[in-house]
Order: sequence, then C-alpha cells, then structure tokens
Amino acid sequence: MTVRQHSDSRGACGHQFAFASLHDFILVCLIRDPLMSSTSNTIVTRFAPSPSGHLHVGGARTALFCWAFAKGKGGTFVLRIEDTDQKRSSDAASIGFVKDLLWLGIDWDEGPIYEGCGGGDRGPYFQAQRLDIYRKYFDALLASGKAYYAFETTEELTALRDAAKAQNQPFRYTGDAARALSADKVAEFLKAGRPAVIRFHTPPNPITIRDEILGEAIIPAGETDDFVICKADGFPTYHFAVVVDDELMGVTHVLRAQEHFNNTAKHIVLQDALGFRRPVYGHLPLIFNPDGSKMSKRDKDKVLRKAIAERGITSPPPHTVDPALFAVWIKDKNVQLEIASATALASALGVVLPEINVDDFRRSGYLPEVICNFLSLNGWSPGGDLEKFDTEFLKSHFDLQRVVKTPAKFDRSKLLAFNLHALQVMPREEFVKKVAIHGRTFHPDFMARVTETQFRSLCDASQERSKTLDDLFRTNGFITIADDLLEWDAKAVKKVLQGTSPNGRDHLTAISKILAQCDDWSVQGLESAMKPYLETAAGGNLGTIAQPLRVALCGGTVSPPIFDTLAILGKASSIKRIDRCVAAHE
Repeated sequence: MTVRQHSDSRGACGHQFAFASLHDFILVCLIRDPLMSSTSNTIVTRFAPSPSGHLHVGGARTALFCWAFAKGKGGTFVLRIEDTDQKRSSDAASIGFVKDLLWLGIDWDEGPIYEGCGGGDRGPYFQAQRLDIYRKYFDALLASGKAYYAFETTEELTALRDAAKAQNQPFRYTGDAARALSADKVAEFLKAGRPAVIRFHTPPNPITIRDEILGEAIIPAGETDDFVICKADGFPTYHFAVVVDDELMGVTHVLRAQEHFNNTAKHIVLQDALGFRRPVYGHLPLIFNPDGSKMSKRDKDKVLRKAIAERGITSPPPHTVDPALFAVWIKDKNVQLEIASATALASALGVVLPEINVDDFRRSGYLPEVICNFLSLNGWSPGGDLEKFDTEFLKSHFDLQRVVKTPAKFDRSKLLAFNLHALQVMPREEFVKKVAIHGRTFHPDFMARVTETQFRSLCDASQERSKTLDDLFRTNGFITIADDLLEWDAKAVKKVLQGTSPNGRDHLTAISKILAQCDDWSVQGLESAMKPYLETAAGGNLGTIAQPLRVALCGGTVSPPIFDTLAILGKASSIKRIDRCVAAHE
C-alpha cells in the first residue's frame, strides 16, 4: 500500500472561494455524490487509525467492537487510514497494523485493498489522498463566514497561552484579531506566502452530546474555542477530516475510546455547519493496567529506564542502541526508543518488556482467537458467567447496552490462563502446526537446528505445560547448543550436583553407565532401564535423579519431562553431556 501525496501542499489556504453560499455547495455535492443523500438503514462503522506503528491493544479492541457491531447486523465495516499527520505516518506502519488486524481475524468490507480485503466506491481510504475533497469543504466554510484564515505565529500563540496561564485562566483562542482582517488584507497575506491556518468559528452556544454508552452531556457555551481545521501545510486536522470522511463514507455509528469524547463537541458543530447528519456515538472505556495506570506504549520505555537506573548503566551494551541516541534517551524522558532498539536493549539486559501492541502478543505466542476473546471482556459483558467464546458469538451478541462505562483492567494473568487452556485442549496436530508456524516466523535458527523428529517430540512433551506458543522455544534452547559448548548454571550445580555423597554427581556417574547399555532409546525404554536404579538408589523419588540429569543435559533445572528430554537429545548427545558435566565438576 502506498500513500499518494497531492502535488499542491498549500491545500485550501491557496484557493479562492468556489461557491456563493454553503447551501449552493451542499446542493452541488448532493447532485454529484448521491451517497451523501442516501437514506439506507444499513449500519456502517469504521476503524480509522493513524499509521504510526503496530496496533495498540486498545485500538484492536475498538476495531473488534466496530467490526462485530457492523458484521452482526449485516452492515459494513470500513477501514480508513488517517495519515494527515505527515511527521507520524509511514507506509511501513500502515502495513504493520493492517497485518495485525488480519492476524486477529478482523477483515474489512471497504478500505485499502490488501490480501482480499477492501475496495469500495467511497474512497480513497487514505486521507492524504483526499485533499481535493477537503478543499471544497474548506472553501465552502470560508465563503459562508463560518471559517477564517488565521496568521498568528507559534511565538504569538505561545505568548497568549503564557498570558492566560499567568492569570490562572484556561487558554481559549478567540479569533477576534484574525476575523477583523479585511478580505483584501487576507488576500494580500496569502499572496505573499504568509503561513496561515484555517480556523472554524465555533457558535457561542451550548453543545449537547448524546452518547449511547455514556449518556447525554452538555458542553457549556464558550468551552469549545475556534479550533484549527486546516494546518499551515494544507492538510486537514483530525477533527475536520474525520467529519467529512464519516459523512461521505456513510458512517452511521462512531465507536471509539472515551479519550475522544471531548472531541465530539467539535465534530458536532462542524457537522451542523456543513449540513451533515450526526452519526450515533458510543465512547468505549479505556484499558488500564492492573495498577490503574493507562496501558500505554510508554510502559516498555518505563521498564527499560528502571532497569538502566537500577544497574547504573551509562552506555548501551554492544550492538543494541547507537551510543549517541542512547545518551539523548537517557537525558530526556519524552524520547522513546524505536521498537527494534528497545527490543535489542531489553534482550541484552535480560529484561522482559510488557506486551502492549498486537504484534507483541503475537511474538509472545498468544493465539489471535484468545486475544479477541479476552479483549471483548475488557469493556463488554456477554451476560451471565460466560467468559470464553469466539468471534462468531461476539458478532451475533455484541450490543452497546452491555458496554461498560468504567475503565477496563487488563489482567495479564487471566489472559495467560486463557491461552494455556486453549493450547491444552487443542488437537495435537493443530498444536504442532501452530508451533511450527510460530517457530519459522520468530525462531528460524531454532527450527533449522532441530530434526523433524526432535521437533515433534518437543511438541508432544510441551503441549500440556505451554502457556504460549513461544514457551517451547524459550525453554528448550539447550537442544540447539553443541554438546561441547553447553554451560551449566553455577547455582544449579551447587544445589543439585554437590554436597554430601551420594550427591547429584555420583548419580550421574552411575546413570551414564546404565544409559550406555540401553538399546531402546524411547521414553518407555528409558523408564524401564532406569527403574531398578531409581528404586534402589533414589528410593523411588524421580526428582533425586531427574534434577542432576537436567543440569547435565540442559545446563539448568528446567526442561521437558526428563525421559522426554533424554529421548529428544538422543543417546550419543545425552551420554556425552552427562560425562562432560561429571568431569567438569570433580
């Protein structure tokens, strides 16, 4: 997907008025675009993210609810890319969150064409490609006197804000000076190329917001100032573009996070000024961390900064972050590392970053159906004690009446329990297939170093205890290490191998001789071979021999069941590792 930029970056700021009145303009639009005058009862929802990175789980929850609401009622779900902020937008980011949506199973009826989704006759669906459309509406508002050019510099606006702050007053832009400019003076400034924005002249009336979730609210007169609708670069602001696009794309229901609630007042006055209908609004609760803080992309940054501070680190580990960037990051808490740098730094420090974006959860090995199920419960109730359901159930049962008003708490332990259960009840062949796909995508080196037989045996031994698809790879790296390069955890060696005889090392010496005589190197064969020694030397306590074997075979005390571990490594590697461990700890 590519974003085509319009060649004229001046936007409406350089255009003359095209219509005598707003009424004439709307009539022309209705004649040229019959979609605007449609009286269809079809429900149309939209998800309209900014392409600034992978999809945050809060955005994913919004997309999921919009999708379910439309699909469950035979309506249309639209994906629109709000890329008018050129500093934050990128094509790579667009593809990133589009892939996130499809991974979750959220497809769209209209929007960018990607892997069988999208299309439609109400595009373009990238806002940066709709500048000509926005120009017409800018010109109409200017011609009617409901919008005006403003030429204040950044410094002048800062001075006004500082003055209001000094008087302990909230800053509200009045626009008196800008509106007092004559038409000739405005034309003179524009011709000279003086930077200008277009502001909407907000009527001095109370604004009533009717929300299907939060109820009715009245914004007092004067609370909403004359806000910018066209930036100096000619691109529309979010407030203007969203209003025009929702109208032209036939959006009937706007479902979005509660943080946008106050924006709705601006959207309503614009809709009234342009003669647009008002869609039904429903503002969804925010998603918070269990400690009550807002779940944010900055959570990763906080974890990294805490680790750096606790360890007194003043320069980055090699091959993680550019030293100059690291120095800037350390000094300025407003600077955040790019995800690749943050991940590399976290890996070098042994720090686990919290999953925030959909892609984080995918990399961590969560199932998309589990994420959708869990996100549905963060802000919506299916009724009764029901907690586990699929997206087909969500589509057929989702309604706004069961959306809660209060913030949702993102319980990671509960999500992990959901994922564990889903993996445990999954048919074995499906589990093997999903783990293999996850491995080829995120652990290609691991997959290249194990045989098909080893991999399947690992899956057989791991399914019951795997909380995520990633667990198999994170806990079984010992398999990919060469026998003569395996290292042993010092604490585990001291605890498990050393001590009063007979100790763990003594058991390993005896076990090596037994295993050398074992011809049936299967789980059952190994159990049979070890049974006499287990009963006589270990009193029937498997742990007495299992933990020393784990240290010798894996380097630590965590592995699949011990006989599975022996079977997976094979006879030659197992005996070599045991003998090497015994010799190294005489």
